[in-house]
Amino acid sequence: MEPVVNVQGLHHAFGKGSLAKPVLIDINLAIQPGEIVILTGPSGSGKTTLLSLMGGLRSAQQGSLKILGQELLGASKQQLVQLRSRIGYIFQAHNLLDCLTAQENVRMALRLQPGLSYDDRTAQATAMLTAVGLGHRVNYRPDNLSGGQKQRVAIARALVTQPKLILADEPTAALDSQSGREVVQLMQRLAQEQGCTILLVTHDNRILDIAHRIIYMEDGRLIRTESPTAAVV
Repeated sequence: MEPVVNVQGLHHAFGKGSLAKPVLIDINLAIQPGEIVILTGPSGSGKTTLLSLMGGLRSAQQGSLKILGQELLGASKQQLVQLRSRIGYIFQAHNLLDCLTAQENVRMALRLQPGLSYDDRTAQATAMLTAVGLGHRVNYRPDNLSGGQKQRVAIARALVTQPKLILADEPTAALDSQSGREVVQLMQRLAQEQGCTILLVTHDNRILDIAHRIIYMEDGRLIRTESPTAAVV
C-alpha cells in the first residue's frame, strides 16, 4: 500500500545565496495509511516548516515530497490548492472566524466539495459538531465557547470533509491537561472511524501514548524514532 506521506531527501532553506539558512536537512519519512505519528523536538527544530510543506502551504525546494500520491516538488499553485482541499488542518490557534457560529465555521470547509447543496453542508456540519460533543452549541459564536470547545470546533472543521490526512500543529498547547487529553482522544477516535492518517506536532509529553510512533527532530533533522511505550517510561 502506498504511504500517505512519502518524503525522500527533502531539504529546505530560508533566504537565498550566502544568506540561505537550512531549516530541513535530508528528511526521509514514510507514514502509512491509518497511522498516528507524533513529531516532537525543541522549538526551532523545523517541525512546523516540515508540516507546512506537507500541507502545500509552502513550495518544496529540493528532494521528493509525495502527499496522498502527489509529488509536491515543482507542483503548480493550482495543484497545491487542490491538495489542500484533501487535507485537514488543526492548529494551535483554532483560527475560527469570530463573526460566524460554530456551524458556519465548520460548514465553510465544505464550500469546495462538489455536488453539495447548502442544506447538505449544513447537515454535515451539524452532524460533525454533534460527533465532537457540541451538538448543543452549533449556533454559538467562538466568544461564547471555552478553549476546549473552540478546539473541538476546529477538529470538526478539519474532519468534516473526511480527509485522508490530518496535519495538527500543537493542538493542545493552549489547553489545560484535561481539555488537551480530551481533544487528542477525540481526534484519535474520529480519525480511526474515518480511516484517516494523523501527523501531530507537539511538545506535550502527556499525549505521546496516542501515537503508533514518535519521531524526534533536532536542528532540521529527524534524529530517532521511538514507540510510545519507550517515550513515556
